[in-house]
Amino acid sequence: MDDPTASNREILLFSMQEEVGALARALKIFEDNKVNLLHIESRSSKRSIGDYEFIVEIDTVSGDVAAAIEGLKKQSSYFQIISRDHKDEETIPWFPGRIQDLDRFANQILSYGSELDSDHPGFTDSVYRARRKEFADIAFHYKYGQPIPRVEYTPEEVATWGTIYRQLTQLYPTHACREFNHNFPLLIENCGYKEDNIPQLQDISDFLHDSTGFTLRPVAGLLSSRDFLAGLAFRVFHSTQYIRHGSCPLYTPEPDVCHELLGHVPLFADPEFAQFSQEIGLASLGAPDDYIERLATCYWFTVEYGMCRQGGELKAYGAGLLSSFGELEYCLTDKPEIRSFEPSKTALQKYPITQYQPVYYVAESFEDAKDKMIAYAKTIPRPFSVRYNPYTLNVEILNSKPQLENLLKNINWEITRITDALCKMR
Repeated sequence: MDDPTASNREILLFSMQEEVGALARALKIFEDNKVNLLHIESRSSKRSIGDYEFIVEIDTVSGDVAAAIEGLKKQSSYFQIISRDHKDEETIPWFPGRIQDLDRFANQILSYGSELDSDHPGFTDSVYRARRKEFADIAFHYKYGQPIPRVEYTPEEVATWGTIYRQLTQLYPTHACREFNHNFPLLIENCGYKEDNIPQLQDISDFLHDSTGFTLRPVAGLLSSRDFLAGLAFRVFHSTQYIRHGSCPLYTPEPDVCHELLGHVPLFADPEFAQFSQEIGLASLGAPDDYIERLATCYWFTVEYGMCRQGGELKAYGAGLLSSFGELEYCLTDKPEIRSFEPSKTALQKYPITQYQPVYYVAESFEDAKDKMIAYAKTIPRPFSVRYNPYTLNVEILNSKPQLENLLKNINWEITRITDALCKMR
């Protein structure tokens, strides 16, 4: 299939009563109005027991789309338009409903990838640029469910990693948060973290999946905020696989494998932090553009540059700090301003991207930060709530009574199991 998130395509989500020929009736509407169908899915509806639910992707430049939509609305018990080109109130911004849907935007890179800006340290290095293209090709050809290709890093790349690894591991015991220092030895033992070895993404992904359900997915460069946050909703972290230029081992203008594996990965193995990260992702699904910007800012000041208070002391947990020797030292001095993490206020804070942060936000705990993000997500204007179903790896739109009744039933079953376990412990 071609790019399904292009602006000339829309996804129609609708339910019809359980009758013989329900899909045929829907397809006849498209046929009569000469609307080209690009993709069709059908499943049992969770909004209305006994109904069928259909997901149809259409070409909006063919036929009479408006007439087809009006015809479908008259026959549907539920109808919703989901589009990348969301210009009216009736349309919800497109977001992935299944983990496989991450394939749809994984190659829509905003910058870098195999192409470098003129001020990049590796811009004039033809060998480095060719190497970056090798990594970009791996990411461009990757599809969900495939093993992440293993990379044989060069001695020069390993040396760059080693320089960064040596310096940062000197600071971690005193500057990093408790959860980071708990998980880092496990990565050494299980994933090959060491000075003379760059770990493989697949090994780390397997370890994270066993720990918290998070997995890694290779990416060639920077994604849009909407797409990157959507991955977190499925507990998927888009990770680069290339390494920064060897001439500047302590500086990189974009995320690289050192930033990802040393900064991000250790905390994705922590259950509370994993849940916090996923909540930011879930809050982004179907959110208006201005709220995507606010959520991305909250992400910046937490997952990237967050600090927390432990034992009466400030500790770093943001990946931008934990992967930068200079800023990790700087953040615990009296030079930056320290503020309490409050999503509604943090979301509006401006920040620099090419220098140390003048302001850091402090969370009392990951659980406290998670509760605040959940509360903030309730203020986002969208006509539904969402939940991630870990059994089907799907995101479910919650906007009907039968769905909520079934969800409560499942919660009651879990409470019964917990009660039984407590009784046996006594």
